[in-house]
Amino acid sequence: MSSALYNKDILRLATAIPHLGRLDHADASVERRSPVCGSRVTVDVAVDGEGRIVALGQDVRACALGQASAAIMGGHAIGRDAAELAAARDALAAFLAGERDDPGAWPGLDIFAPARPHKARHASIRLAFEAVAEAAARATETVA
Repeated sequence: MSSALYNKDILRLATAIPHLGRLDHADASVERRSPVCGSRVTVDVAVDGEGRIVALGQDVRACALGQASAAIMGGHAIGRDAAELAAARDALAAFLAGERDDPGAWPGLDIFAPARPHKARHASIRLAFEAVAEAAARATETVA
């Protein structure tokens, strides 16, 4: 695979995933799996009364791109609500698909620009954002 995809920044992120491990008392948990490569991410969230994430847990079994994405998501998810997480998920998907020129407001997602032509890698990159957005939406329904 291209060295542009698996560059030192991607590899550094892949080794520094925050919030690793499952939460004991999650308000919601979601697992996402890529059928293309077998990558899997499970995200647990706990939310406050306003639906903002107060605790996050991740179990990440993915390629370096999926791990890097989980690191970027995990680094900025605390304090976000379901709408913000859905917006980040959608912006990332549109960016990877070439439907928009930027990855949106979530910090660090521009690192995946070299992956845009490699459609087989998109699912793994999206996993953490898909899982956290769905988990936050489910948790919000539970605490509401």
